[in-house]
Amino acid sequence: MLGSTLRTPPRCLFSCSRFALLILLAFAFQALAGSEAFAHAVTEGDKGYIQEITGVHFLPFVYLGAKHMVTGYDHILFLFGVIFFLYRINHIGIYVSLFALGHSTTMLLGVYFNVGINSYIIDAIIGLSVVYKSLDNMGAFQRWFGFQPNAKAATLIFGLFHGFGLSTKIIEYEIAPDGLVPNLLAFNIGVEIGQLLALSAILIVMSYWRRTDSFWRHAYTANVVTMTAGFVLVGYQLTGWALS
Repeated sequence: MLGSTLRTPPRCLFSCSRFALLILLAFAFQALAGSEAFAHAVTEGDKGYIQEITGVHFLPFVYLGAKHMVTGYDHILFLFGVIFFLYRINHIGIYVSLFALGHSTTMLLGVYFNVGINSYIIDAIIGLSVVYKSLDNMGAFQRWFGFQPNAKAATLIFGLFHGFGLSTKIIEYEIAPDGLVPNLLAFNIGVEIGQLLALSAILIVMSYWRRTDSFWRHAYTANVVTMTAGFVLVGYQLTGWALS
């Protein structure tokens, strides 16, 4: 089980818990609101830049990768669920590494071998990854089905799907073959940098929230909010697929 919560002054308890829930609700609202772009799309300016350049552009692609991950609410919601009940740094490192291994593998190989998946379908699966992790955190699988999925295997497998989401969108933007491999590696490095930045922000908020009694009172609600965002993402993508 998790470690006991620490004593926190009432004012800090209220402000920390409120801040943590507001952060979660902000990400969930962004997911629920949807947008004209897919979850893995880039801005029009970035899209034009990607399509026009040729040759190796290491730093710009590092920047694009980091920007994508930091603003990728589906990735962040999934990571939030993955680390929600992880306290030890080494445990967090293992799960985040498995996720990074999964999405890096399919992103690089998917683009290199031109293997893409329908954008709506892959983003719906990514939405399901958010739902899965929320249900797992709520103990739903043990209560409803009497078994516990292997969390590490699930993190790796869903990481593979997240990577296909990246590769599918990159393929659609037709990066020039000249400098493709270095640019892809640079983009992947940027993704990992962005992941570390997003993870650091989440851990800072979570570290304060976990010191309050409010964490235990609102942990279930937080995962219900995340699960709802995941379901809406799935519905949004499947509706787009049906209408396309």
